[in-house]
Amino acid sequence: MAWGHILDTIYPIMKLSTAAVKKIAELARLALDSKETTLYAGQMSDVLAYFEKLNKVDTKDIEVTAQVTGLENITRIDKDKNCDAKIQKSLLEQAPERDGGLVKAKSVFN
Repeated sequence: MAWGHILDTIYPIMKLSTAAVKKIAELARLALDSKETTLYAGQMSDVLAYFEKLNKVDTKDIEVTAQVTGLENITRIDKDKNCDAKIQKSLLEQAPERDGGLVKAKSVFN
C-alpha cells in the first residue's frame, strides 16, 4: 500500500473542485486559465487538508492567545474634514460613476 493512500485514510483530504476555484478567482477578480485552476485546486486542497489536520489537535487545556508581545493598536479618532468645493468637484469628475456627491463603486459580493 502506498504511503499517500495510507495518509489519505488517516487524514482524508478535502478536495476543492475546479468550479470552486473558478468562483474564488472570480470573486478575487483573477483571470485563471484551466492549467492554473487545476494547479490551485490541488494547492488549496492541500492547505484545507492541513487545516483539517490542525482541527484535530487537542487544545482544550491551551490558553487562548491572540498575540504574545503585549503590544496594543494605537489608533486616532477619525475626524471629518471639509474639502474645498473645487477640489471635491475635480475629484468627483474623475470617478467613473457618481451618486450625488459620492463616488459609486461596484459591489464585491452579489
